[in-house]
Amino acid sequence: MKPLIRQEVQSIIQQALLEDAASNDVTTRSVLRASTLIQAQVIAKAPGILAGGSLALWVFQTVDPSLRCQLRCTEGASVSNGRIILTLRGRARSIFAAERSALNFLSHLSGIATLTRQYVTQVRAVNRAVQILDTRKTLPGLRALEKYAACVGGAKAHRAKLSDAILIKTNHLLTLQKILRNQPQTIQAAITRAQRRYPHLSVTVEAVDLGDVRAALEAKPGVILLDNMSAKCIRQAVRLRDQKTRRSKPKRRVLLEVSGGVSLENIHSLARTGIDRISIGRLTHSAPALDMSLRVIPATVHH
Repeated sequence: MKPLIRQEVQSIIQQALLEDAASNDVTTRSVLRASTLIQAQVIAKAPGILAGGSLALWVFQTVDPSLRCQLRCTEGASVSNGRIILTLRGRARSIFAAERSALNFLSHLSGIATLTRQYVTQVRAVNRAVQILDTRKTLPGLRALEKYAACVGGAKAHRAKLSDAILIKTNHLLTLQKILRNQPQTIQAAITRAQRRYPHLSVTVEAVDLGDVRAALEAKPGVILLDNMSAKCIRQAVRLRDQKTRRSKPKRRVLLEVSGGVSLENIHSLARTGIDRISIGRLTHSAPALDMSLRVIPATVHH
């Protein structure tokens, strides 16, 4: 997992602070003097997996480089309710101005890491060979951070942008089918075109039924994406793949990836089917935030 680099996320931090008008916190300015100093702690309000600790620290330091900030928890660690994540010391105005942006990042990314870890743990209990993958179903501008958080939780990174790999989906196939005047070899034609145009890129093709799987296997893509198939159909697809590629070298075997309709309730049965990968959009587009809070230590307040 590639760690966060401050220079690469600084523009996102600046945008968050600009959005929040952190330089003009009228509440704190009207209530507290500029000279007021405090000590505070960022704490977890629920159990989960920490992601984005360094990012939160950089938010505070961006607002005021003189703040003394210390991470008290490592990235990817399990945290419990009340666990101290970050300690802060310095100007109250600066700490309060940065608070919401820092907590928003920390809660959102930790929520993604927490949900991802739940899926990874469920899968490892039945089949450690199956990989959990993230997707591109991310908030605009936050993809790098959200996919990073999924990796903290144990997922493997899927393509981050359209230029990373080829994914031939149903809409591509329907469009090509019209161009080819409904010829039956649409899937093979699409895979062949992709492999010729970009021979250095991995090719994935979407299959909605076993007929699509059979057709795709003839053209030997890197991955066949089994979209919203039942566990029974997935097992049949695995058998078809294994029969077709029985003599292939492991590294050249067509991988089978499941996507669509994946939940914590059914992932056990999916992992037992013999597939190689499971991609889950919910990791990034629907993960609940992990509640975080900033707490001032009253005895440390100085005017």
